Amino acid sequence: MGSMRNPVGPLPSSIYWRRRAVLLSVLGLLTLLVVWVVASGGGGGNNGTDGANGKNPVQTITPGPSGSGPAISQAPGGRDESENTDTGGSSSGSGSTGSGDSNSSAGSEGSAGSGGGSGSAGTGGGTGTDDGVNGSVGSGDTLPAGSTLPNCTAGIVQLSLRSVQNAYAPDETPTFQLVARNSSANDCKIDLGPESAVVTITQASSDDDIWSSDDCPKDTSGLLFRVSAGGSITYTFEWDRKASAPECATPEAGSATAGTYLVEAQAQGFTKAQTSFVLDKD
Repeated sequence: MGSMRNPVGPLPSSIYWRRRAVLLSVLGLLTLLVVWVVASGGGGGNNGTDGANGKNPVQTITPGPSGSGPAISQAPGGRDESENTDTGGSSSGSGSTGSGDSNSSAGSEGSAGSGGGSGSAGTGGGTGTDDGVNGSVGSGDTLPAGSTLPNCTAGIVQLSLRSVQNAYAPDETPTFQLVARNSSANDCKIDLGPESAVVTITQASSDDDIWSSDDCPKDTSGLLFRVSAGGSITYTFEWDRKASAPECATPEAGSATAGTYLVEAQAQGFTKAQTSFVLDKD
């Protein structure tokens, strides 16, 4: 006990007392640190320091569910990007079709005669001539006569023809869609004018055409349309159920009778496209 109160050594006793004070301070700090660590760790996973002090594993937060449904993609305006082949259903991207017996169509001369003629598209995607068939394509796809865009070929563009309905009641106008689909990486132009694309309608029970677009066309100029790379255009046209005769001769009077009909579209350089439809009885 005497050595504790009166340090023995070569140095003054004040030095030994200071050493003892420093040692006691360090021990006190270590004790406080241990108490703090134990107290902090005792809280479990209820505070944000658990992962940092290494006593508890870091908790993983599971993300919530992502937004439902795929992203919506839209086709270019004025063009039909949907699958408009010989299956049913309506086609998007086509211009509005004109009435087959309307006398207010652009370019109509209002003259009597055969119902023959091509289903030409009006300027800006409007209705065509009133010669038995009216047609339309988006105005953004129409090209001028002198366009230098390369011509579409059968190797890159496929033509398909479909009837909007499988059967038509007596008060309904048969409506058809000619689709040109471009599978290449470059735009091209196609001519759907009456001299380049001929549409014929034949009754299934007969080999004779009841109507042909090149019998008596009011406008023989070309109808050039752009078919965008990887896209398509849809040329929609109607038939007024009237017959036509070659070289604008007088056709048989009256409307087409009930029965099954075959429609064919033959464009220069392309494979013939076909479809059929039915005219119901009264």
